[in-house]
Formats: sequence, structure tokens, C-alpha cells
Amino acid sequence: MIKILVDSACDLEQSDAQALGVSLLPLQIRFGEEEFLDGVTLSHRAFFEKLIETNTLPQTSQINEYRFEEAFSELTEDGSEVVAITLSSKLSGTHASAVKAAKKFGGKVHVVDSLNACIGERVLLEYAVRLVKEGRLGAAEIAAELDEKKGKIQLLAVLDTLQYLRKGGRISSVTAIAGEMLSIKPVISVVRGEVKLVGKAMGSKKGNNLLTKLVSDCGGIDFTMPYVLGYSGLSDEFLQKYIRDSEALWKDHTDHVPYYLIGSTIGTHVGPGAIAVAFFAK
Repeated sequence: MIKILVDSACDLEQSDAQALGVSLLPLQIRFGEEEFLDGVTLSHRAFFEKLIETNTLPQTSQINEYRFEEAFSELTEDGSEVVAITLSSKLSGTHASAVKAAKKFGGKVHVVDSLNACIGERVLLEYAVRLVKEGRLGAAEIAAELDEKKGKIQLLAVLDTLQYLRKGGRISSVTAIAGEMLSIKPVISVVRGEVKLVGKAMGSKKGNNLLTKLVSDCGGIDFTMPYVLGYSGLSDEFLQKYIRDSEALWKDHTDHVPYYLIGSTIGTHVGPGAIAVAFFAK
């Protein structure tokens, strides 16, 4: 039997993980003295409620080797093999912890560095679930297939505000204030495992248009593979507007555009009002 383990940076909540039949290992998130397990003891909605009402930026901590070892031990107890998918090694030490823990299980655990995060990691997970259900490949072959295909994943997002990137020290106060005054909407992407600024637009309509253009520039969406949209905050209003504005991307290919609320790992840095799209490029 092949089992899948994933960290919560893929924006799965516990109920989603159960529905997909995968094991979720949550990152820890701290608001001051309060500590929570991402997507388990703190829902994504509750996270944004806290984020919006507090002035202090929460802190996330990577999953340590011991927690991975504990999870792998439980999952392999019945003789199963495990495919573990982690947050990009360029963004967190979580992947390194998983690799160290996996070495103790004699080849029964295969760790895949998603080189992504958020819904970019989620589409790789959904592909892994599909491969396990098909039953054609062994665990090592599934890990190899994920490693081969992950380079095609595109994650693009338009942010509504720069203040959380400023709070986290990712950009300067001057840049953030100037950006807010000019209503600049930055567009970010995950490039080779790292978050990069790939464009700026004046106002949300131009931001949406730029996002759609960048999707096309990537070669378009491979609709035979998983694809999802995401949003941050307490309302999906901006996302619904984007789906309407980008109708041409979807209408001849699908009548269902799946979308989810982004969790705390990336939500901490982008703040509310962001919209994102993740897909395998053609």
C-alpha cells in the first residue's frame, strides 16, 4: 500500500486531507504567546480573523525531524510505503527535516521537494493522489514522476496590499507606502522554489489582467492535470471577480474552477485580498 503525507504549507485543512485520503503534518503558527497547528487547531478563516485584528505578525515554525519520524513510523507500521511532499526547500528547513527522518526507514519513505508552496504544492499533491489511485506505479516511481512534472507547475498571485510583506521585512517601508499610495498591485510567482516579484499593476483590474496575461505567457493551462485557484482573507469577492474577468481562460475547457482559502504559511506574508492561480503549464 502507498500512503501520502504532506505538510500544511499546501493549504490543506484537516477535513480536506481526510477527504483526499492523505496524512497532513501541520506547521506550527504562533500569535504572541498562543501556538496553533496550521489547518488543524486553527482554521484558515480563523487565521485571517486573527491576522486582521492583530498588529503583530504571526510566526510559523518548520516541522522538525522528530515529528516527521513519528509520522513516518505510524504510516509504515503496516508495511506501507510513503510518498512525502514538502514545502520548497528554498523557503523552509521542513524539507531537510523530512529527508533526515526518511533515512531511518530503509527506503520505505520517498520525500519529494515540491519546490513550491501554497496551492502550487497542492496541485502536485492532487497529482500524487491521482497516481496512487491509478495503481500503475510503485512509491519510488510516483516520487520520480512528481519530481519530473513539478517543474511545469506555475503559481501566480496578485496581492491587494504590500503591508504584510513590509511587516515581514520582505520589502522596505518606503516601497510599501509608495505602493499603497499609488494602488500598486504586485504580482508574485514561485520561480525555482523561491518567491519572486514578476510584475506590478496600477489597481486591481489591471492586476487581474496582468495575472491572466502571465498565465497565457506560461503557455496556458494543461487541463488534463490538476489546477486550482486560491484567495486570502475573509471574502472571496476579489477571486469571483477574477474568475469572471478571466472567463476566456476557462470557458472552453471546464465548467468547474476549484478554489480554496489560502492558509497561514503564505497568508502571513501576503495578507488578505490576494488571489492566486496554480496549474501545470502545457
